[in-house]
Amino acid sequence: MNKVTISEEDRRLLGIWAADCAERVLPLFEQKASCDTRPREAIEGIRSYARGQLRRGPLRSLAFAALAAARDVGDPAAAAAARAAGYAAATPYIHPVATPHQAKHALGPAMQAARASELAAGDDTSIGDTEIRWAIENAPPAVRGIVRQMPVYSPGRSRLDMLRYQLDAALRR
Repeated sequence: MNKVTISEEDRRLLGIWAADCAERVLPLFEQKASCDTRPREAIEGIRSYARGQLRRGPLRSLAFAALAAARDVGDPAAAAAARAAGYAAATPYIHPVATPHQAKHALGPAMQAARASELAAGDDTSIGDTEIRWAIENAPPAVRGIVRQMPVYSPGRSRLDMLRYQLDAALRR
């Protein structure tokens, strides 16, 4: 079993990047469910954690709540935006084991944000590709370092798999 070295600072930097990715699409959720604050609270939670103001423990509940909001909203783009927020709040829980599942957790916020954007644009994949480019350009070295320690991802069949593949490959360069 391959071990991954992830410092607390790396987790915080990953969290900031994940929150930035998720926050870009948060309006897609809030337009459909303006009274549901769970995804916003998840993003605020991961930002508080990244600033050292919140311990890791409460993030689990915030992540689960945002994922529940995704199930409740009834709109694919809004659901993907809420999942991006939920996955962002969960990023500090990455285990120090190099598995495809752990790599997916690290990349999930950016993948879901890209998918939310393209779904909101009538399934326009060029919009998702633009979001992936933004995520790549704004990824700090710590994120690249985490991804490089994980197994290489192969292209899959779904659109999310393709977004993950693009992101994974570019962050390894």
